[in-house]
Amino acid sequence: MPDLPKPSEIVRQLDQYVVGQTDAKKTLAVAAYTHLRKSQGLLGSEIAKSNILLIGSTGTGKTLLCETLARTLETPFVTADATSLAQTQFVGEEIEAILMRLIEKADGDIARAQRGIVFVDEVDKLKAREGDGRVTSGESVQHALLKIMEGAPVRLRDGRHIDTTQILFICGGAFVGLDRILDKTHTYGFIGASGQDDQRILERLNARIKPTDLLEFGLIPEFAGRLPIVARLHDLTLDMLVRILTEPKNALYRQFQTLFAADGVALTMEPLVFRQIAELAIEYKAGARSLRGIVEELM
Repeated sequence: MPDLPKPSEIVRQLDQYVVGQTDAKKTLAVAAYTHLRKSQGLLGSEIAKSNILLIGSTGTGKTLLCETLARTLETPFVTADATSLAQTQFVGEEIEAILMRLIEKADGDIARAQRGIVFVDEVDKLKAREGDGRVTSGESVQHALLKIMEGAPVRLRDGRHIDTTQILFICGGAFVGLDRILDKTHTYGFIGASGQDDQRILERLNARIKPTDLLEFGLIPEFAGRLPIVARLHDLTLDMLVRILTEPKNALYRQFQTLFAADGVALTMEPLVFRQIAELAIEYKAGARSLRGIVEELM
């Protein structure tokens, strides 16, 4: 059995493709390392699986983090959209389709698929809201996801079975309005010691999201309880957007340089241009997602 990458190695791999979000990377790396050891039988069966919740605005890198993590761990990976699940009458069939795609990503190897990663985005859209006609469907999706998240054998249409016990589920969402709940419920304002370390501890305590915060937001208790690990992604600053354009292995600037080089053209851009592109992206309020469109139009 090959040596498993340590959390520090996983973080270094994530750093090559994802700018910033240091705390989220560390949380994700430790959780993934534990998951990998458990799924390969290196930990006892008494160690429970810990699914993950990523909270951050659109375009902050939730999907990219998960894709890069799966590539680093060389494990099958699929994404799903909670909003789409809530809009269908046949939630069970949609969930089965997700598991089928995971098996396809594992080249038909069910044993390998059973150690894969499933990323379910926009779970915050499943919240219960008074007067919202989608309350029932949103809550029903949470209940439907519960079964596979905690681990259960699922019979597929073709007669095969897949056990979801060792599949790592990562849920994501913007959770707009959660900060207002934190302001009400978190009252840490004094710690006896002094100095910068003390302030950092205070900030982490105030930023920590408890299950009760998720309940007040609108998730059902059972669903929130299946997501014990919570990581927050920060909104991207102007400098971070500039770095995203130029630093990652697959940075947009490098991609377009490669495209132009195929036609014998050398593409160079001045630092001021990157900053202007980043300023436009901030105006669009879509995080890093808007960068490609802006660069495409510029080209």
